[in-house]
Amino acid sequence: MPEHYDVIIIGTGAGGGTLAHTLAPSGKRILLLERGDYLPREMANWDPEAVFVDGRYISKDTWYDADGSAFQPQVHYFVGGATKLYGAALYRLRPGDFDDLHHVDGLSPGWPLSYGDFEPYYTRAEWLYQVHGNHGEDPTEGPSSRPYPWPAVSHEPRIKQLFDDLRSGGYHPFYAPCGIMLDEGDRAKSTCIRCTWCDGYPCLVHAKADAEVIAVRPILDLPNVTLLVEAEVTRLETDASGRTVTRVLVSRGGQDETYEADVVVLSAGASNSAKVLLQSATEQHPSGLANGSDQVGRNYMFHNCKAIVALSRELNETTFQKTMAINDFYFAWDDFEWPAGNIQMIGKSNAYAMKGEEPNLTKLAPHWSLADTAEHAVDFWLTTEDLPKPENRVTVDKEGNIHLAYTSTNDDEADRLYEELKHILNHVGMADHHVLDKNFYMDMNIAIAGCAHQAGTCRFGTDPATSVLDENCKAHELDNLYVVDTSFFPSIGAVNPALTAMANAIRVGEHLLERME
Repeated sequence: MPEHYDVIIIGTGAGGGTLAHTLAPSGKRILLLERGDYLPREMANWDPEAVFVDGRYISKDTWYDADGSAFQPQVHYFVGGATKLYGAALYRLRPGDFDDLHHVDGLSPGWPLSYGDFEPYYTRAEWLYQVHGNHGEDPTEGPSSRPYPWPAVSHEPRIKQLFDDLRSGGYHPFYAPCGIMLDEGDRAKSTCIRCTWCDGYPCLVHAKADAEVIAVRPILDLPNVTLLVEAEVTRLETDASGRTVTRVLVSRGGQDETYEADVVVLSAGASNSAKVLLQSATEQHPSGLANGSDQVGRNYMFHNCKAIVALSRELNETTFQKTMAINDFYFAWDDFEWPAGNIQMIGKSNAYAMKGEEPNLTKLAPHWSLADTAEHAVDFWLTTEDLPKPENRVTVDKEGNIHLAYTSTNDDEADRLYEELKHILNHVGMADHHVLDKNFYMDMNIAIAGCAHQAGTCRFGTDPATSVLDENCKAHELDNLYVVDTSFFPSIGAVNPALTAMANAIRVGEHLLERME
């Protein structure tokens, strides 16, 4: 007989790991199924050539675009999920993101819940993930019921100069919310050494507030929690009525295994959660489990982003660069009728990152020239909201391969945000002819593969005809199936989605505790 649990959670990232942490103190029997293994702690964690050129930690998966061309998605299968290599930028969605928002290419739909509904859970997630920041600096942010648990991470001199120049110029830069284990008042108590190996790297010293370190490891000593690694879920099976998931089928170590639970929670990432549901078709669910609305896999979003290298005449000796952001252009303003998005700093560029991100354009450039460029670089990440389009979707072929049909949206807004960045950098004295856009590093093939912020394939809502999940992230068509990764997003806003996934997992966890009691 298969072993029976109270809850099976599929995936250990921002959603699944946080949910497990929320449920664990209840004593309920919890099984965590992780497709990957623990990410090894090794010197290659901080080796830019291994990370960016060799792609040491990227999945070996092959996905296919709408034309059938193969590509390697930049997804990561480890305990902690995508958070193992994220930049720990933990932003709240803005209150306006929860309402209908008109863009140049269409409507960003409102959520069935409000910012106020999420606010208590944002606060709890910020405290769980040890976020550093200052509430009240950014005019677009919503109210907060509690300060951040840690003060904002201080700027290094070059970024402090830029921050002050922008404020003097009438802009509203703010300290970016960072999830790192850093105590600047007593460095001896810090795990974080404030290095440059954060954004896009694993953390060798476990100082990044990722889901493994913060949520999963602390609960593994509890007798009611079991974690199985290298356990890929291939299918969910239901009872004869089609209303209850009765078995979770797993491939582990070359063997097929089966597990049962009263509640099953998917949190495998927007693409892979959709894949599991589509592969679990039954007589009662011929188009895939929970897919009577034909919405599973549709409305795929992952942000319209640009990485920018602005070359300053002076050296930029910053080590930890991700301390500043600007939302002056997040929503429409006097000079532009559409929202443009968020500007934030990214990890300090280096020669290997340039080669890894765009090998064709840099293959003839000597290493010394790229290294010299990086020494003068001030690096930005521009995020414009991507719209949920039904034709942007995940499908699965007969061999179980993911096919991702995707066309970007709001390109005009993204272009305008880039122009605004150049304008403000010129305003503070950085020459406009020294600014290079993302195409210097990435082409469109890389763009479709760069799916770190993927969302939307199982959106939640009040109408079963247009959504997959209800307000508690339970599948409309099943009594015990939930989804808590970013699949549930009906829209994605223009900030990093991790904190919203974490907050929602705490929210859903409280619902499940009430249900199980």
